[in-house]
Amino acid sequence: MSRLALIGCLALLAAGCAHRGRQARPAPPVSGVVATFQRQVINAVDAGEGDLAIRDLRRRLASDPGNPAVRLELIRRYREAGFPEVALEHARLAAERFPENPEVRIELATCLRVLGLRAEAAEILESFFRDHPRSSPEVPAWLGILRDELGQWPQGEAAHRAALALAPGRDYLHNNLGYNLLRQGRLQEGRQALERALQLNPNSAAARNNLGLALAAEGAPALDQFQKAGDPAAAHNNLACALIEQGRYAEARKELEIALGYSRNHPAALANLKLISELDGRGTGVELGQAPRSGWSRFWSGVWRILAGVEQDKSQRPQR
Repeated sequence: MSRLALIGCLALLAAGCAHRGRQARPAPPVSGVVATFQRQVINAVDAGEGDLAIRDLRRRLASDPGNPAVRLELIRRYREAGFPEVALEHARLAAERFPENPEVRIELATCLRVLGLRAEAAEILESFFRDHPRSSPEVPAWLGILRDELGQWPQGEAAHRAALALAPGRDYLHNNLGYNLLRQGRLQEGRQALERALQLNPNSAAARNNLGLALAAEGAPALDQFQKAGDPAAAHNNLACALIEQGRYAEARKELEIALGYSRNHPAALANLKLISELDGRGTGVELGQAPRSGWSRFWSGVWRILAGVEQDKSQRPQR
């Protein structure tokens, strides 16, 4: 995402060509980092010229540089096209041009998050929210997600509660808080937040799955909640996730067998079966591919958020 760096490289190239009357010396070998960057620049130019949507957005931006909506759309398009570095550079420029715009600041944080720079993204949102505490509930909502992803649960809780203070009627904000509280082991509080999310939106699959996990952790029946959130294979797989977390591997295996009975190649159920095989050493009983990472880190980083279906909402809302 470094258009400014490209300009610098071109300037150096022009300066080198301006030296006349000297015998040309062999050019130094191009390092791997430089070669990769050059390839990204070429690809980005190709994307801008070959992607009709990007080309149209660039044309619109040239004619109306003060339009933040066009800039945001162009940033997202570059990111979706596989050029996160280019998107980040555009986002940095947009943040300089529109320092008071919360959407621009969120987009900058999103670009950093995509590149794995979560701490920097969190600092940017923290600073913006401190200076603009009532600009948008989405700012502390995304800040809470970033703090959660960094394992900073108390800070994440504070951010989620700040978002709810600005928009108490948004179901996904209650779901985010519930997710955070569950991860802190505060099951009853987390369950209350998730139940509130479902009161506001009974069709929230994320809140439904999270509530199922909370119920299972409390030893209460949870399959019904999972079944309301998805298909039978996913429901039994999600119940297995909760049982794995509790160390009830034999029961989890039975649930996974039921899930695979509905869908033999269900990727989440197969991944959970791999996880159990590492945790109890009994093997999977089916032919599987490469083994996953071992230990609880895989459960929390993969099973809860991906295998249990707690995914980012497609509408760009900050939801767990």
